[in-house]
Amino acid sequence: MHYIDPHIHMVSRTTDDYEAMREAGIVAVIEPAFWLGQPRTTVGSFKDYFSMLVGWERFRASQFGIKHYCTIGLNSKEANNEELAEQVMEVLPQFLAKEGVVAVGEIGYDDQSQAEDKYFRLQLELAKEFELPVMVHTPHRDKKNGTLRSMDVIQEHGIPEHMVVIDHNNEETVKHVLDRGFWAAFTIYPKTKMSKMRMVNIVNTYGSEKIIVDSSADWGVSDPLSVPRTAALMRENGIAEHHIHLTCYQNALTVYGQSGQFNESGWKQDRVVKQDDLHKGNSVLRGQEAKEINFKNSIGD
Repeated sequence: MHYIDPHIHMVSRTTDDYEAMREAGIVAVIEPAFWLGQPRTTVGSFKDYFSMLVGWERFRASQFGIKHYCTIGLNSKEANNEELAEQVMEVLPQFLAKEGVVAVGEIGYDDQSQAEDKYFRLQLELAKEFELPVMVHTPHRDKKNGTLRSMDVIQEHGIPEHMVVIDHNNEETVKHVLDRGFWAAFTIYPKTKMSKMRMVNIVNTYGSEKIIVDSSADWGVSDPLSVPRTAALMRENGIAEHHIHLTCYQNALTVYGQSGQFNESGWKQDRVVKQDDLHKGNSVLRGQEAKEINFKNSIGD
């Protein structure tokens, strides 16, 4: 079976992770722009980071047989630096128009401050302008109220629910999100947020319609194989393959496919990768062997 991880921060991961992900059946990933662990201090650092997401990281993933896409946005934590946020807002449009950008995100609330609300709203308007889906980061603190507020604001801006993924859900928020018609995504972590077994229970309770499993693996204690491992646990607990396919592949394809860029033609065909290819003349190989690898994607799911 093939899988999509629609929320994973690969700039924080190693080539070993790419190899393991491909071996586990992950054929496509979406990497949301996010906070790097400490605040950026200049707009140039944002531009370089966004350029990496649409450039080098796409190339690096392709060398291991994985199709890489991304979302672009000003994250909620750094929206509180208003002087810098204004500069970032000026450069976002040029990146939202880039190849491989499938949504505006991840955006939303952290402390639920006035500044976060301002830039959340401005970026929702950008999503409307570029006709892109939206990936919403729900706050780690006061999650329920932050999630409800996020959905209120989205509806106030007239964005259709089918264009929006509300991420980082838990048992407290999932019913509210589904009842209002949004896509509900869950980040599966080894020790925090949502565990694999809790995710199994969510699918048993709510089914698979509009529910998405992702890893959100980053620089913290996280697992880039959360999607296939959660799928395996679902099987062990008797969940039908249809539900596994929807939550671990098809639902992400459906919602982000609305961007016009995220579709199976990007990864379904067999591909031969030359691992000694260079990215735009860059001389860096970092130990990759000068060999060709044939990635067969066309057989089954």
